Amino acid sequence: MAYWVLHVDLDQFIAAVELLRRPELAGRPVVVGGSGDPTQRGVVATASYEAREYGVRSGMPLRTALKRCPDAVYLPVDKPTYEEASAGVMAVLREFPVIVEVMGWDEAFVGGETDDPEALAAEIQVAVLERTRLHCSIGIGDNLLRAKIATEFGKPRGRFRLTKENWFDVMGERPVTTLWGIGAKTARKLEDRGIRTVRELAAADPAALAAELGPTMGPYYVQLGRGLGRRVVEGTPWVPRSHGREVTFQENLTDWAQVRREVAALARTVAAELQEEGRPAARVGVKVRFAPFVTHTRSTTLAAPTLDPDALENAALQVLDLFRPGRAVRLLGVRAEFERS
Repeated sequence: MAYWVLHVDLDQFIAAVELLRRPELAGRPVVVGGSGDPTQRGVVATASYEAREYGVRSGMPLRTALKRCPDAVYLPVDKPTYEEASAGVMAVLREFPVIVEVMGWDEAFVGGETDDPEALAAEIQVAVLERTRLHCSIGIGDNLLRAKIATEFGKPRGRFRLTKENWFDVMGERPVTTLWGIGAKTARKLEDRGIRTVRELAAADPAALAAELGPTMGPYYVQLGRGLGRRVVEGTPWVPRSHGREVTFQENLTDWAQVRREVAALARTVAAELQEEGRPAARVGVKVRFAPFVTHTRSTTLAAPTLDPDALENAALQVLDLFRPGRAVRLLGVRAEFERS
Protein backbone atom coordinates (compact mmCIF):
# COMPACT_ATOMS: atom_id res chain seq x y z
CA MET A 1 0.00 0.00 0.00
CA ALA A 2 1.13 3.53 -0.74
CA TYR A 3 1.16 6.48 1.64
CA TRP A 4 -1.33 9.20 0.72
CA VAL A 5 -2.14 12.63 2.04
CA LEU A 6 -5.73 13.86 2.12
CA HIS A 7 -6.69 17.48 2.75
CA VAL A 8 -10.15 17.71 4.30
CA ASP A 9 -11.73 21.15 3.86
CA LEU A 10 -15.20 21.90 5.24
CA ASP A 11 -17.34 23.66 2.64
CA GLN A 12 -18.33 27.25 3.56
CA PHE A 13 -17.82 26.12 7.17
CA ILE A 14 -19.12 29.04 9.24
CA ALA A 15 -22.08 29.64 6.94
CA ALA A 16 -22.84 25.91 6.92
CA VAL A 17 -22.85 25.79 10.73
CA GLU A 18 -25.25 28.71 10.82
CA LEU A 19 -27.54 26.97 8.32
CA LEU A 20 -27.73 23.93 10.59
CA ARG A 21 -29.57 25.96 13.20
CA ARG A 22 -31.42 28.09 10.64
CA PRO A 23 -32.40 25.58 7.93
CA GLU A 24 -35.00 28.00 6.59
CA LEU A 25 -32.09 30.04 5.18
CA ALA A 26 -30.97 27.25 2.84
CA GLY A 27 -30.56 28.56 -0.70
CA ARG A 28 -30.45 32.19 0.40
CA PRO A 29 -27.32 34.35 0.42
CA VAL A 30 -25.95 34.35 3.99
CA VAL A 31 -23.15 36.58 5.28
CA VAL A 32 -21.56 36.17 8.72
CA GLY A 33 -19.52 38.96 10.25
CA GLY A 34 -19.20 41.43 13.07
CA SER A 35 -22.36 41.94 15.11
CA GLY A 36 -24.52 40.91 12.18
CA ASP A 37 -25.51 44.49 11.39
CA PRO A 38 -24.16 45.34 7.91
CA THR A 39 -24.78 49.04 8.44
CA GLN A 40 -22.13 49.04 11.15
CA ARG A 41 -18.43 48.67 10.63
CA GLY A 42 -17.08 45.16 10.52
CA VAL A 43 -15.75 42.61 8.07
CA VAL A 44 -17.16 39.48 6.49
CA ALA A 45 -16.05 36.30 8.27
CA THR A 46 -17.60 34.07 5.63
CA ALA A 47 -20.21 34.11 2.91
CA SER A 48 -22.37 31.30 1.60
CA TYR A 49 -21.93 30.21 -2.00
CA GLU A 50 -25.10 32.11 -2.89
CA ALA A 51 -23.63 35.33 -1.44
CA ARG A 52 -20.33 34.75 -3.22
CA GLU A 53 -22.17 34.89 -6.53
CA TYR A 54 -22.74 38.58 -5.78
CA GLY A 55 -19.02 39.15 -5.19
CA VAL A 56 -19.10 38.95 -1.39
CA ARG A 57 -15.83 37.63 0.02
CA SER A 58 -14.21 37.01 3.40
CA GLY A 59 -12.39 40.05 4.76
CA MET A 60 -14.61 42.48 2.85
CA PRO A 61 -16.17 45.37 4.82
CA LEU A 62 -19.74 44.53 5.76
CA ARG A 63 -20.96 47.78 4.25
CA THR A 64 -19.44 46.78 0.91
CA ALA A 65 -21.11 43.39 1.19
CA LEU A 66 -24.43 45.13 1.85
CA LYS A 67 -24.06 47.17 -1.35
CA ARG A 68 -23.27 44.08 -3.39
CA CYS A 69 -25.92 41.88 -1.83
CA PRO A 70 -28.59 43.91 0.00
CA ASP A 71 -30.98 40.95 0.16
CA ALA A 72 -28.54 38.68 2.02
CA VAL A 73 -29.19 37.50 5.56
CA TYR A 74 -26.54 38.99 7.85
CA LEU A 75 -25.62 37.08 11.02
CA PRO A 76 -23.22 37.78 13.91
CA VAL A 77 -20.07 35.75 14.52
CA ASP A 78 -20.53 32.97 17.12
CA LYS A 79 -17.05 31.63 17.82
CA PRO A 80 -17.94 29.04 20.52
CA THR A 81 -20.46 27.37 18.21
CA TYR A 82 -17.90 27.12 15.39
CA GLU A 83 -15.27 25.69 17.74
CA GLU A 84 -17.72 23.02 18.93
CA ALA A 85 -18.66 22.08 15.37
CA SER A 86 -15.00 21.88 14.36
CA ALA A 87 -14.15 19.63 17.29
CA GLY A 88 -16.92 17.27 16.22
CA VAL A 89 -15.51 16.98 12.71
CA MET A 90 -11.97 16.34 13.93
CA ALA A 91 -13.26 13.63 16.26
CA VAL A 92 -14.80 11.86 13.27
CA LEU A 93 -11.51 12.02 11.35
CA ARG A 94 -9.60 10.49 14.27
CA GLU A 95 -11.84 7.43 14.18
CA PHE A 96 -10.19 6.39 10.91
CA PRO A 97 -6.84 4.50 10.89
CA VAL A 98 -4.95 7.63 9.87
CA ILE A 99 -2.86 10.45 11.32
CA VAL A 100 -4.75 13.75 11.60
CA GLU A 101 -3.00 17.14 11.51
CA VAL A 102 -5.49 19.90 12.30
CA MET A 103 -4.83 23.21 10.53
CA GLY A 104 -7.73 25.26 11.87
CA TRP A 105 -11.47 25.20 12.41
CA ASP A 106 -12.31 24.05 8.93
CA GLU A 107 -9.41 22.02 7.61
CA ALA A 108 -7.08 19.15 8.43
CA PHE A 109 -4.57 16.90 6.71
CA VAL A 110 -5.06 13.15 6.95
CA GLY A 111 -2.20 10.77 6.24
CA GLY A 112 -2.11 7.01 5.94
CA GLU A 113 -1.52 3.95 3.79
CA THR A 114 -4.22 2.82 1.41
CA ASP A 115 -4.60 1.19 -2.01
CA ASP A 116 -7.56 3.42 -2.86
CA PRO A 117 -7.31 7.01 -1.59
CA GLU A 118 -10.48 8.00 -3.44
CA ALA A 119 -12.45 5.35 -1.57
CA LEU A 120 -11.00 6.51 1.74
CA ALA A 121 -11.88 10.11 0.90
CA ALA A 122 -15.44 9.09 0.05
CA GLU A 123 -15.77 7.20 3.35
CA ILE A 124 -14.57 10.27 5.24
CA GLN A 125 -17.04 12.52 3.46
CA VAL A 126 -19.93 10.19 4.27
CA ALA A 127 -18.90 9.83 7.92
CA VAL A 128 -18.47 13.58 8.44
CA LEU A 129 -21.84 14.29 6.85
CA GLU A 130 -23.67 11.59 8.81
CA ARG A 131 -22.16 12.59 12.16
CA THR A 132 -22.01 16.38 11.84
CA ARG A 133 -24.35 17.21 8.91
CA LEU A 134 -21.49 19.16 7.34
CA HIS A 135 -20.14 18.68 3.83
CA CYS A 136 -16.45 18.66 2.99
CA SER A 137 -14.21 18.65 -0.06
CA ILE A 138 -11.10 16.48 -0.12
CA GLY A 139 -7.87 16.91 -2.01
CA ILE A 140 -5.71 13.82 -2.55
CA GLY A 141 -1.96 14.15 -3.04
CA ASP A 142 1.44 12.58 -2.65
CA ASN A 143 2.43 15.44 -0.33
CA LEU A 144 0.72 18.14 1.72
CA LEU A 145 1.17 20.89 -0.87
CA ARG A 146 -0.46 18.95 -3.68
CA ALA A 147 -3.27 17.70 -1.46
CA LYS A 148 -4.03 21.24 -0.30
CA ILE A 149 -4.14 22.60 -3.85
CA ALA A 150 -6.15 19.61 -5.08
CA THR A 151 -8.98 20.54 -2.74
CA GLU A 152 -9.74 23.67 -4.77
CA PHE A 153 -10.46 21.47 -7.80
CA GLY A 154 -12.82 19.30 -5.77
CA LYS A 155 -15.03 22.05 -4.35
CA PRO A 156 -17.76 21.87 -3.46
CA ARG A 157 -18.36 18.44 -1.91
CA GLY A 158 -16.05 16.65 -4.32
CA ARG A 159 -12.64 14.99 -4.53
CA PHE A 160 -9.61 15.54 -6.73
CA ARG A 161 -6.18 13.89 -7.01
CA LEU A 162 -3.03 15.90 -7.72
CA THR A 163 0.35 14.15 -7.82
CA LYS A 164 3.73 14.30 -9.48
CA GLU A 165 2.27 12.55 -12.50
CA ASN A 166 -0.36 15.19 -13.35
CA TRP A 167 1.16 18.25 -11.65
CA PHE A 168 2.16 20.16 -14.77
CA ASP A 169 -0.85 19.01 -16.78
CA VAL A 170 -3.13 20.56 -14.14
CA MET A 171 -1.00 23.40 -12.81
CA GLY A 172 1.59 24.26 -15.44
CA GLU A 173 -0.15 27.16 -17.16
CA ARG A 174 -1.91 28.51 -14.07
CA PRO A 175 -0.72 31.72 -12.39
CA VAL A 176 1.71 31.41 -9.49
CA THR A 177 -0.96 32.75 -7.13
CA THR A 178 -2.72 29.38 -7.34
CA LEU A 179 0.16 27.95 -5.30
CA TRP A 180 -0.28 27.61 -1.55
CA GLY A 181 2.01 30.23 -0.05
CA ILE A 182 2.26 32.76 -2.90
CA GLY A 183 0.16 35.91 -2.61
CA ALA A 184 -0.26 38.96 -4.77
CA LYS A 185 2.84 40.73 -3.43
CA THR A 186 5.16 37.80 -4.15
CA ALA A 187 3.50 37.26 -7.51
CA ARG A 188 4.37 40.84 -8.50
CA LYS A 189 8.00 40.26 -7.55
CA LEU A 190 8.09 37.13 -9.66
CA GLU A 191 6.36 38.84 -12.57
CA ASP A 192 9.04 41.54 -12.49
CA ARG A 193 11.45 38.69 -13.22
CA GLY A 194 9.37 37.31 -16.08
CA ILE A 195 7.77 34.52 -14.05
CA ARG A 196 4.00 34.34 -14.30
CA THR A 197 3.00 30.68 -14.47
CA VAL A 198 3.68 27.65 -12.32
CA ARG A 199 5.67 26.06 -15.13
CA GLU A 200 7.88 29.14 -15.47
CA LEU A 201 8.49 29.18 -11.72
CA ALA A 202 9.41 25.49 -11.72
CA ALA A 203 11.96 26.14 -14.48
CA ALA A 204 13.54 29.11 -12.70
CA ASP A 205 17.12 28.97 -11.45
CA PRO A 206 17.01 28.58 -7.63
CA ALA A 207 20.38 30.29 -7.26
CA ALA A 208 19.22 33.30 -9.25
CA LEU A 209 16.04 33.66 -7.20
CA ALA A 210 18.06 33.19 -4.02
CA ALA A 211 20.19 36.17 -4.98
CA GLU A 212 17.16 38.31 -5.77
CA LEU A 213 14.50 37.17 -3.28
CA GLY A 214 16.60 35.81 -0.43
CA PRO A 215 18.59 32.61 0.21
CA THR A 216 15.63 30.85 1.82
CA MET A 217 12.57 32.12 -0.01
CA GLY A 218 14.01 32.15 -3.52
CA PRO A 219 14.68 28.39 -3.72
CA TYR A 220 11.50 27.73 -1.73
CA TYR A 221 9.37 29.37 -4.41
CA VAL A 222 10.99 27.17 -7.05
CA GLN A 223 10.11 24.11 -4.96
CA LEU A 224 6.51 25.30 -4.82
CA GLY A 225 6.49 25.61 -8.60
CA ARG A 226 7.62 22.00 -8.86
CA GLY A 227 4.96 20.86 -6.39
CA LEU A 228 7.48 19.74 -3.79
CA GLY A 229 6.60 19.74 -0.11
CA ARG A 230 6.33 17.77 3.10
CA ARG A 231 5.24 14.21 2.45
CA VAL A 232 4.21 12.94 5.89
CA VAL A 233 1.32 14.18 8.03
CA GLU A 234 2.30 14.96 11.61
CA GLY A 235 -0.16 14.07 14.33
CA THR A 236 0.84 16.77 16.76
CA PRO A 237 -2.15 18.61 18.24
CA TRP A 238 -3.00 21.91 16.61
CA VAL A 239 -2.20 24.78 18.94
CA PRO A 240 -2.83 28.41 17.98
CA ARG A 241 0.39 30.34 17.48
CA SER A 242 -1.10 33.61 18.65
CA HIS A 243 -4.00 35.18 20.48
CA GLY A 244 -5.41 38.60 19.85
CA ARG A 245 -8.26 41.04 20.12
CA GLU A 246 -9.36 43.81 17.83
CA VAL A 247 -12.14 46.36 17.72
CA THR A 248 -13.74 48.28 14.86
CA PHE A 249 -14.99 51.71 15.86
CA GLN A 250 -18.30 52.90 14.50
CA GLU A 251 -16.87 56.44 14.51
CA ASN A 252 -13.25 57.08 13.56
CA LEU A 253 -10.84 57.92 16.35
CA THR A 254 -9.09 61.23 15.69
CA ASP A 255 -7.54 61.76 19.14
CA TRP A 256 -4.25 59.85 19.36
CA ALA A 257 -4.49 59.86 23.17
CA GLN A 258 -7.71 57.88 22.82
CA VAL A 259 -5.97 55.52 20.40
CA ARG A 260 -3.35 54.86 23.06
CA ARG A 261 -6.01 54.20 25.68
CA GLU A 262 -7.76 51.74 23.41
CA VAL A 263 -4.52 49.87 22.62
CA ALA A 264 -3.68 49.71 26.33
CA ALA A 265 -7.13 48.27 27.09
CA LEU A 266 -6.84 45.70 24.31
CA ALA A 267 -3.40 44.65 25.57
CA ARG A 268 -4.76 44.09 29.08
CA THR A 269 -7.69 42.09 27.71
CA VAL A 270 -5.29 39.88 25.77
CA ALA A 271 -3.07 39.51 28.86
CA ALA A 272 -6.03 38.36 30.96
CA GLU A 273 -6.97 35.76 28.36
CA LEU A 274 -3.38 34.54 28.11
CA GLN A 275 -3.32 34.05 31.87
CA GLU A 276 -6.38 31.80 31.58
CA GLU A 277 -4.57 29.77 28.93
CA GLY A 278 -1.28 29.81 30.82
CA ARG A 279 0.68 30.61 27.66
CA PRO A 280 3.12 33.54 27.90
CA ALA A 281 3.62 35.92 25.01
CA ALA A 282 6.95 36.09 23.20
CA ARG A 283 5.99 38.85 20.73
CA VAL A 284 3.42 41.61 20.73
CA GLY A 285 1.88 43.04 17.56
CA VAL A 286 -0.40 45.99 16.92
CA LYS A 287 -2.74 46.45 13.97
CA VAL A 288 -3.99 49.88 12.96
CA ARG A 289 -6.54 50.37 10.21
CA PHE A 290 -6.61 53.98 9.10
CA ALA A 291 -9.59 55.50 7.32
CA PRO A 292 -10.81 54.73 4.78
CA PHE A 293 -9.41 51.17 4.80
CA VAL A 294 -5.61 51.08 4.94
CA THR A 295 -4.18 48.54 7.37
CA HIS A 296 -0.68 48.41 8.84
CA THR A 297 0.85 46.09 11.42
CA ARG A 298 3.98 46.33 13.54
CA SER A 299 5.41 44.02 16.20
CA THR A 300 8.24 43.59 18.67
CA THR A 301 9.94 40.67 20.40
CA LEU A 302 9.83 40.75 24.18
CA ALA A 303 12.98 40.39 26.26
CA ALA A 304 11.49 37.20 27.69
CA PRO A 305 8.11 35.45 27.39
CA THR A 306 5.67 36.89 29.91
CA LEU A 307 2.11 36.96 31.18
CA ASP A 308 2.56 40.29 32.95
CA PRO A 309 -0.23 42.70 31.91
CA ASP A 310 1.99 45.74 32.51
CA ALA A 311 4.72 44.33 30.28
CA LEU A 312 2.27 43.50 27.49
CA GLU A 313 0.64 46.92 27.72
CA ASN A 314 3.99 48.71 27.65
CA ALA A 315 5.12 46.62 24.67
CA ALA A 316 1.91 47.33 22.76
CA LEU A 317 2.25 51.08 23.36
CA GLN A 318 5.89 50.99 22.26
CA VAL A 319 4.81 49.30 19.04
CA LEU A 320 2.06 51.88 18.60
CA ASP A 321 4.74 54.57 18.74
CA LEU A 322 6.11 53.12 15.49
CA PHE A 323 2.99 54.41 13.70
CA ARG A 324 2.69 57.99 12.55
CA PRO A 325 -0.27 59.70 14.26
CA GLY A 326 -2.48 62.22 12.55
CA ARG A 327 -4.80 60.04 10.48
CA ALA A 328 -8.26 58.89 11.56
CA VAL A 329 -8.33 55.34 12.92
CA ARG A 330 -11.20 52.91 12.30
CA LEU A 331 -9.79 49.67 13.77
CA LEU A 332 -7.22 48.68 16.38
CA GLY A 333 -5.90 45.26 17.29
CA VAL A 334 -3.37 43.76 19.68
CA ARG A 335 -1.97 40.27 19.19
CA ALA A 336 0.33 38.16 21.35
CA GLU A 337 2.45 35.53 19.62
CA PHE A 338 3.67 32.47 21.49
CA GLU A 339 7.11 30.91 21.47
CA ARG A 340 7.42 28.25 18.82
CA SER A 341 8.41 24.91 20.27
